[in-house]
Amino acid sequence: MTKYTDQGKNDTRSGYGAGMTELGRTNPNVVSLCADLVGSLKIETFIEENPERFFQTGIAEANMMGIAAGLTIGGKIPFASTFANFATGRVYDQIRQSIAYSGKNVKICASHAGLTLGEDGATHQILEDIGLMKMLPGMTVINPCDYNQTKAATIAIADHVGPVYLRFGRPKVANFTPVDQKFEIGKALMLSEGTDVTILATGHLVWQALLAAESLENQGISAEVINIHTIKPLDDKAILDSVKKTGCVVTAEEHNYLGGLGESVARVLATHHPAPQEFVATQDTFGESGTPEQLMEKYGLNNKAIEAAVLKVLKRK
Repeated sequence: MTKYTDQGKNDTRSGYGAGMTELGRTNPNVVSLCADLVGSLKIETFIEENPERFFQTGIAEANMMGIAAGLTIGGKIPFASTFANFATGRVYDQIRQSIAYSGKNVKICASHAGLTLGEDGATHQILEDIGLMKMLPGMTVINPCDYNQTKAATIAIADHVGPVYLRFGRPKVANFTPVDQKFEIGKALMLSEGTDVTILATGHLVWQALLAAESLENQGISAEVINIHTIKPLDDKAILDSVKKTGCVVTAEEHNYLGGLGESVARVLATHHPAPQEFVATQDTFGESGTPEQLMEKYGLNNKAIEAAVLKVLKRK
C-alpha cells in the first residue's frame, strides 16, 4: 500500500485560518463573519490584515447568516464561521430560506464538529450536520481530513459559485496530505490501491483508515483507501470503480450513520452496483463529555473499528 507520513499534528481549524489569511491577501471580495469565536476559528490574522472586511456579529448566528446572504448581493464572498452545532442546527431555517433556497454564494464554515469537540459534551457535539446540509438543494458539503487539505479547501471554495458547507475540527490530528495538493470539489482522492475491500473515509477518519489498512496488510488483506472529502457532490464514479473491483466497502465518518457519508454511498450502490457495506459511524446517539481519544474509542470511530468492520464485511462477499 501507499505509505503516508504524519508530518506533525495540527488542527484542521488552523488550516481554515491559514486559508482565510491567504484569501485575505489574494481575493478582495472575500469577507469574514464570526459569531464571537474568533480565537476558536483561528482568523485573527485575516482580521488584523483586513479589519474593514470583518464583521463580528456576536452570539447571533441567525442574524449572521442573514447578513452573509445580503453581502452576496453586492458581490462579496462571505465566509460565515462558528461552531458546527451553531452553524447548522441553530440556524437551519435561515440557511434554508436565505441561503440555499435563494442560491446565495455564502460559505458556511463550521469548526468543532463531531465527537472530537471533546470535553464540551453532547450539546455541542453535532453528529447530524452533514445530513442537514447535504439535503439542502444546491448545497455543496465538504469535510477535509487534515490541516493541509482544510487550507486548500478553504481557498478552493472561494472560487466556487454557490452555497458551501465546510466542516472541520478542534483537535490536533495527523497532517499527512501533500502541502501543494490541488483541492478539487467533488473529486475523491485515491490514497492506497487495493483489491480485497474498499474503505471510503472522510474527515478525521481518513488517517484512521490508513492506519487500519496498514494493519490489514500485515494480515494479508489488501484494502483500497479513498478520501471522500466532498460528501456532496459525491464522486460516484470513483466509488463504483473501486467497489466493482473489490466487491465490498466500509464507510468511515465522525457522524451519525443516519444521513451521513455511509447513506450517500449506500444510495449509489443500491442504484448502480449493490455490494456488502459496513458503516463506521455513531449509532443514532448523542455524544458525551470526554477527551477526543476516549470518545472515538467508546463510539467506535478509530482504526480498530475500521479494521473490525473490514473483517466483518469480507465475510459477506
